[in-house]
Amino acid sequence: MKAIRRFTVRPVLPDTLRPLADLARNLRWSWHDPTRELFGAVDPEAFRAADGDPVRALGAIDSGRLAALAADPDFLARLRAAADDLDRYLTEPRWYQGRPGDLPASIAYFSPEFGVTGALPQYSGGLGILAGDHLKAASDLGVPLIAVGLLYRHGYFRQSLSRDGWQQEHYPVLDPGELPLSLLREPDGAPARVTLALPGGRSLHAHIWLARVGRVPLLMLDSDVEENAPGEREVTDRLYGGGSEHRLLQEMLLGIGGVRALRTYGRLTGTPAPEVFHTNEGHAGFLGLERIRELAEPAADGRDHDRDRPGLDFDAALEAVRAGTVFTTHTPVPAGIDRFDRALVARHLGEDGALPGVDTGRILALGDETPLGGDPGVFNMAAMGLRLAQRANGVSTLHGSVSRAMFAGLWPGFDAAELPLTSVTNGVHAPTWTAPEVAALGPDADDRELWELRRTLRERLVLDVRQRLRASWRQRGAAAAELGWTDSVLDPDVLTIGFARRVPSYKRLTLMLRDKDRLRALLLHPERPVQLVVAGKAHPADDGGKKLVQELVRFADDPRVRHRIVFLPDYGMGMARGLYPGCDVWLNNPLRPLEACGTSGMKAALNGCLNLSVLDGWWDEWFEPDFGWAIPTADGAAALDEERRDDLEAAALYELIERRVAPRFYDRGPDGVPAGWTAMVRRTLADLGPKVLADRMVTEYVERLYAPAAAAHRALGPDEARELAAWKARVRAAWPKVSVDHVEVGDDLRDAELGATPAVRVRVALGELRPEDVEVQAVTGRVDADDRLLDPRTVVLKPTGGPDLDARHPYAGTLSLTRTGPFGCTVRVLPAHPLLAHPAELGLAVLPAETTGEGAGVLLR
Repeated sequence: MKAIRRFTVRPVLPDTLRPLADLARNLRWSWHDPTRELFGAVDPEAFRAADGDPVRALGAIDSGRLAALAADPDFLARLRAAADDLDRYLTEPRWYQGRPGDLPASIAYFSPEFGVTGALPQYSGGLGILAGDHLKAASDLGVPLIAVGLLYRHGYFRQSLSRDGWQQEHYPVLDPGELPLSLLREPDGAPARVTLALPGGRSLHAHIWLARVGRVPLLMLDSDVEENAPGEREVTDRLYGGGSEHRLLQEMLLGIGGVRALRTYGRLTGTPAPEVFHTNEGHAGFLGLERIRELAEPAADGRDHDRDRPGLDFDAALEAVRAGTVFTTHTPVPAGIDRFDRALVARHLGEDGALPGVDTGRILALGDETPLGGDPGVFNMAAMGLRLAQRANGVSTLHGSVSRAMFAGLWPGFDAAELPLTSVTNGVHAPTWTAPEVAALGPDADDRELWELRRTLRERLVLDVRQRLRASWRQRGAAAAELGWTDSVLDPDVLTIGFARRVPSYKRLTLMLRDKDRLRALLLHPERPVQLVVAGKAHPADDGGKKLVQELVRFADDPRVRHRIVFLPDYGMGMARGLYPGCDVWLNNPLRPLEACGTSGMKAALNGCLNLSVLDGWWDEWFEPDFGWAIPTADGAAALDEERRDDLEAAALYELIERRVAPRFYDRGPDGVPAGWTAMVRRTLADLGPKVLADRMVTEYVERLYAPAAAAHRALGPDEARELAAWKARVRAAWPKVSVDHVEVGDDLRDAELGATPAVRVRVALGELRPEDVEVQAVTGRVDADDRLLDPRTVVLKPTGGPDLDARHPYAGTLSLTRTGPFGCTVRVLPAHPLLAHPAELGLAVLPAETTGEGAGVLLR
């Protein structure tokens, strides 16, 4: 028989043990070893059975054990110490509280997934893990973040394999009562909830669950509410599940419902309203539309001066929203962006939908992708996210460059390098991902200690792999009697390479199989063998990715090599925490430049694991020969032929492993220690480790994005927002009549010498604009063979008088010829306003006419 109702019966803790509940409900335990050790001492067997989840472990402890603990003075002393430590962590000032300046009192962080701990499985891959690490680092630093996401009742899928190696998906039901969550409630005890209106008079209701991530509250919206119709009840069923309308409803609930959840949380707790809204990828972009709706709604008393309800028109509300919004893009390819049919969006957000009173045409314009060469019938979530945010970033230096090229159409007239889209390279949370033994390793540890630690971690991984492999084969239908071979899988003294990723095609899971004979030779080398531990999930709808998994599994099933290569299904945080420390080398071979960042290699580096990777994402930025090896990338004509490209890069991978990686690992001194290898491990830990930290990442967000966004938010009150919107409208209307009509540079530049300072004189037609509405610049730099300016520098030209008889305004300035060789100069006019965050914000620029006449740019050769 099956139960028709599921619920959770919680244990009644004696008063002296009540702090256990507080410790279990705050997810700080997921990165705080002393707290985990305390729960392990409560009931070791229950803790292991619960996969280290204190909430589940407490629910399995019998009353007799609780009574014994309540009478144990040693345990109670440990419990008090742990509770006091958590209290200090939550209340004492930290880095943020000691920073100078007027930092934001509250920051909202929206993401479609959060990978905080395996006990709260609300993530699919790197985006969610990054979001979880962002929250943890913000908590450690004292940054007043409030996170917003969805609670998926099935989470992401669990992966297993069929007998023939085909990926199979399972969706276990998650009971919030068994998770480290609490339901946000109104003062009368009723569950707090948000509601979205849907077409046809329907409604989408959602409860708000609260997870405590250290100091950071994480609000998770859950549509599994009895008042919902069956379709709406299933909106938050699966992460990245369902068809287009289902995904749209998820993103509406995340963005629009998320802002309403924030307002409810602030009302119930007194938490300050966020001054900055950080949109982690385009999925949450609708939050900006809800904030526009809020600002366009008149004040309750009919007055016009209430900042929270100032009754702004759409344009002014848009400016106010943009000022305090940060948008982070994580995808380097258009295919990774969520796109919806415009008619579907209009129907769900219009007068009969979630945002009545907000101009549907203006909403659709925000998602227009035609400037990007896209489909006029499609609504692009990333395009909307960028238009709704005054500040935006990619997640590595290379990804920032790729993103500027990909989205350049939104800022016509500007070189990609000038666009208002910067980069903050991702980081990883060291306490989560660093093995305790590595964290405890002192700077004075000698080579032998370091090498023995590496061997210990490798052996631990080997034992874990054997256990997981046996479990996988039992799921595939094998009998215990035929699995004796798994006891000798892998060897704790063999060079171990790890590869664990999601399995989209660009990550090239099977590049290592390009020449199977050569791979077998590496695995079975008589003196310098290599072993591979591989894991990864393909998206349930991606049959191509599943075929890659199957190809890898079938190779790993071969009795000739199965002791040297394994595929582990159901890759997740629990597996990863042992995989990174236990591997000697971390392999990453994406198709450059399609890896936005690739933080798995960072986690490996924190544990002294060396990277072997294509120069993509963060590795392109921080690679040094002492940290690992760079896999060469095919270029030229070879890069255009996919088969030849993969052949060349696979051959380069084999060559590196055979001739450089394995010899370095096996080159032992008289003491049996490979001094060259341990030197690289030391450099990785000492010099690379500090760069890849999430603390560094969050600090950069605070200083470079959050603080300026908060300042812009404060500067843009209702009156200022109206003025800025009106100014932009006036500039856009007048811009077609702006022109550069005359340019003079120096008197005679044929013999220009280094250090010369030629004068620049320009006459500019401004039409109906005033000189204070624009900035006139001379742009100089080296030029290439096509006369394109390289590494350009700007000089602001100043007005030198009133307009002439033709209404042209004179400007002048001085250049500095600081470089020899071919040199060029041009002039441009840009809009200028004190409240603009970036000169390219409006995407407007006027340059001289492209002729050889007096208005052209000047070349010095």
